[in-house]
Amino acid sequence: EVQLMESGGGLVQAGGSLRLSCAASGFSFDDYAIGWFRQVPGKEREGVSCISSSDGSIYYADSVKGRFTISSDNAKNTVYLQMNSLKPEDTAVYYCAAVLGLWVPDWREYEYWGQGTQVTVSS
Repeated sequence: EVQLMESGGGLVQAGGSLRLSCAASGFSFDDYAIGWFRQVPGKEREGVSCISSSDGSIYYADSVKGRFTISSDNAKNTVYLQMNSLKPEDTAVYYCAAVLGLWVPDWREYEYWGQGTQVTVSS
């Protein structure tokens, strides 16, 4: 059974940090890219950051460049998203998802999804 399990969300003040984790199981992790996406009610889901397990290539949305860092521990089948200098506009439900091959920024291309974790940044 394919599973993606996010953890690490919570409430933090502006300027603070959180680290999200995405633990994957049930598929060949090394053949997939993992993406982090976020969604606010009433708005379209947007790509935050992605990493390809095969070649380590990485994508960041312009809105998080310099503040967020994605990393992958292939031995643990886990991808992390370190979020620093958080802003109120980062408040959203954060999802991780998997796509076969290399990363793509379009959430519609992703095959497997986690349940999401809430991140709330207070001003």
